[in-house]
Amino acid sequence: MAAELVRGQNHALSEHRVRITVSAGTPVLALASLGDERGAVTGPEGVAHPGARSLPGVEAPEGAAAGHRFAVDLDAVAAEVHRVAVLLSLPPGGPVRFGAVAASHVAVAGMDGTELAEYTLTGLDAETAVVALELYRRQGAWKVRAVGQGYADGLAALFADQGLAAPVASDLAARVHACVAAPVAPDPVPTACDPVPVSAVPYPAAAGPAPAPGPPASVPAADTTISYAHPRRRRTSTEPPEPAPQPAPQATAQQPGEAPRPVAGDAAGWSMEERLYNQVWGMFEDLARAVAAYRGAVDFADSRMERELDEVLSDPRHRLGGSADAGRDTARARRDELVERARAVLDRDLAQLVAESEVIEPALPAPYARWDNPVWHDDRSAGLPEEAPLALRLGDLHLPERPGLRIPMLVRLPLERGLWIDNGRTGSEAAMAMDTDRLRRAAMDMAVAHAVRLLAVHPGNRFSVHVIDAAGGGAASLAPLVRAGVLAAPPAAGAAGVTETLARLTRRVDLVQMALRAGAPEDLPSDVDAADQLLIVHDFPHGFDDRAVTQLRYLADEGPAVGVHLLMVADRDEASAYGPLLDPLWRSLMRLSPVPDNHLADPWVHHAWTFEPDLPPQGSRVLEQVLERVGSARR
Repeated sequence: MAAELVRGQNHALSEHRVRITVSAGTPVLALASLGDERGAVTGPEGVAHPGARSLPGVEAPEGAAAGHRFAVDLDAVAAEVHRVAVLLSLPPGGPVRFGAVAASHVAVAGMDGTELAEYTLTGLDAETAVVALELYRRQGAWKVRAVGQGYADGLAALFADQGLAAPVASDLAARVHACVAAPVAPDPVPTACDPVPVSAVPYPAAAGPAPAPGPPASVPAADTTISYAHPRRRRTSTEPPEPAPQPAPQATAQQPGEAPRPVAGDAAGWSMEERLYNQVWGMFEDLARAVAAYRGAVDFADSRMERELDEVLSDPRHRLGGSADAGRDTARARRDELVERARAVLDRDLAQLVAESEVIEPALPAPYARWDNPVWHDDRSAGLPEEAPLALRLGDLHLPERPGLRIPMLVRLPLERGLWIDNGRTGSEAAMAMDTDRLRRAAMDMAVAHAVRLLAVHPGNRFSVHVIDAAGGGAASLAPLVRAGVLAAPPAAGAAGVTETLARLTRRVDLVQMALRAGAPEDLPSDVDAADQLLIVHDFPHGFDDRAVTQLRYLADEGPAVGVHLLMVADRDEASAYGPLLDPLWRSLMRLSPVPDNHLADPWVHHAWTFEPDLPPQGSRVLEQVLERVGSARR
């Protein structure tokens, strides 16, 4: 069964000889471009189009049609080719934008017809050219990625974005379109779509695998800076898009002055993962600024009303009769008008953020996604990734002005600070209202969920989890990890287990530091696990003596730099017996709460953000399913 990709998602290719089929709601041109590791095309000779259909390993279809099929042999492409992009373009004389026709569909299948992956290009509007998907090489293996990057300025803008100089991109786009418009003559007649000899091309062509020499002084150098801003957000014309001859019923054009429609991944970055991370961070900043502006306007309105009321009451002439009441009513009316205007602006900004959130959440990769996201429940996502993720979701953040608008709280990896999940009842009102046992269980469940997520989003054997549960109070929460056999060792119990685990991790920190200082990071003893380590400490300080506390502080301070990270589940009040000795430890950790709590403050506008943990839905087996895949992939 083919993998149904969404924009930005990738899928491993099990075959290197594939057929790519295109189904569109209108005749389109189907092209292919060959790029390097950055996706840059060396020149027009790196594009397969109706005028030059054959390239090593790629055969492009001819003409414009509603359906296309072309073959790709990835073993036959040149060694310097790392990306094969499938491009779609509207021909001259047809619809003027992709948004006016039914969504195009692209499928990749093996030569025997076995379906491998498919992608429907939704969300397009004014674009006339689009990079549908790409086959890319990563560490010797080939994958397919759904791209869906559209260009309102057509093929010329697309070619320029792939690294061709502006004159070259425009000339190539014109030749491609001329191929479709050229009449068919009984005898061979040279047209603009005929192949052009390399010697006649007014720009340098690449020679072999070596990069092309710089262009002559009269031709501008190629601008290889790629802009990841979505074309809809940089439309220069204020006129509405031209109506299509046969508009699709569901297509609606964006009106002048209308807020741009949100697009997942519409931010700067070198990968979809980074673009989504930056987009989430931008949403956090936008919400912080919007609420700060609203609160500032309310404060100004309140202070102005108070000043006007003071002026009314300070005038003896207003103390008798109805003039004082009229003055108070006028001051309050002015205050309400200012607040109403500020609220209207806030509601407008919040509506845009809500729409963006609704688009982004379904597109988030596993490290960023909620536990109820389908990406965690799809059996086709079996296996572990090949690369460590950029960041990890710890929960959600929201403000009282719009509690339903949740911004994912993402923390960059590797963790620079340890995490502390507070299982004490003095941290927040929600904690005070909970039974102690339930609160402690919720804190440990939250720690296990974070551990499972970290295991699932790291490559196999690149992440190890250790647990210290001296009193055994976390056995129920730890049961899924123990059953799946994914822990580096059984949970350490008692004072002896605490000592042994801390000694082993402290030794690893020392040895890795020594290897790094010696310039030989790979030269470690065979019994030292080079993978990143996560230590979960439950019910601290039970089972800890002074030496163990010192080692724990050492791991918290020195561990993150060499891949040893700390996740504590503890009540700070219970550790007060150690006095100020542990204050530096608590300050070095990021405090999280297993229940909603407004203890997080941003450094810009100092909002008290409410943190809400991301936990698996009640009754769900998602953790067990994910752990089964992790265990299977590791075995």
